[in-house]
Amino acid sequence: MPRLNASFEDAIRITPQGNNKYSADLRSEWCIGTVPHGGYTTAVIYNLALTHFAHAHPKLFDTPASPISLQLSFLRRTAAGPATLEVEDVKIGARTSTIHIKLLQPSEKKPDQLQVNVTGYITVSPPSAEVGITGTTGWKPLPPPPPGSLPDGKIDFPTLARTGKDGAWEKLSPPFLEFRRAGAQLELFAPGKAEAQQQRTGSMAIDQWARFQPGGDKDGRWTDAAVVYLLDMFPMALDGFDTLSATAVAEAQGEPVPEIKAKFWYPTVTLNIDMKKHLPKEGVEWLYSRVVTKVVRGGRTDLDVTVLDQNGEVVALSTQVGLIVSASRNVGTRKFGKL
Repeated sequence: MPRLNASFEDAIRITPQGNNKYSADLRSEWCIGTVPHGGYTTAVIYNLALTHFAHAHPKLFDTPASPISLQLSFLRRTAAGPATLEVEDVKIGARTSTIHIKLLQPSEKKPDQLQVNVTGYITVSPPSAEVGITGTTGWKPLPPPPPGSLPDGKIDFPTLARTGKDGAWEKLSPPFLEFRRAGAQLELFAPGKAEAQQQRTGSMAIDQWARFQPGGDKDGRWTDAAVVYLLDMFPMALDGFDTLSATAVAEAQGEPVPEIKAKFWYPTVTLNIDMKKHLPKEGVEWLYSRVVTKVVRGGRTDLDVTVLDQNGEVVALSTQVGLIVSASRNVGTRKFGKL
């Protein structure tokens, strides 16, 4: 039997090196420009937590522990290639445990020295310890997503997958995939491109349904680790940022807005994730995201992402701080083709 999400699992593989040190190889096909995509890098770190507790604390819990919360700071741009990861056990408990992690790579200025590019804290808990009050709040995305073709307004997912269209929803090609190559690892379906969606909602809010297809694998499925990648994957929102950024620059310079707007890079500064629900081990085919930006000011953005399953249950939440900078900051002295 073929392995589930084989290319993705290979791309986030963690190898123990002893003394709470591990190694990984960040892959170029998961990059934005020359920099590994933030969600992909976070998936590597998610897998680091799984590997660390399985390797260093195999008897701590009666069932394998997995991350329920991640708070990460992206201090410097990462690079495709080898990475060293270090773990410090901050709190080892019966219900929750917290580790401090560092992702290190050779310094661009001093290649013989390692520097910390990503750091943060991860809290894990085994499913068997997730006991206590469970209740519903009645929360739903507002405004509600556009309907599909079924009588109750739901989407006919087999039709959407087969034809690329159902009701208001249609398959979209993420823009500028040569530069944003990490966007080629999934299929996206939305009720229009960024500008149309923003006109409908009256805000910078984006709706999308997605199928995971790592390495072009049509049988790919969303798993807990893949959800972490999805929380930072919203090409239509970036398309809206492209338009906003290009318009702002053109107005400031008294020039017309250029037709080609992808001259910007949106690096993550901080990323906070709350994993609300475990997906089945065999994964799921479809997940929905609502992506909201409230304010863009001084070259700094906010992003609030909610991921739901086909039953409307919340799978994960994230908030992040990002920057809007010239795409040349991404490429720098590294080799990469034209945007």
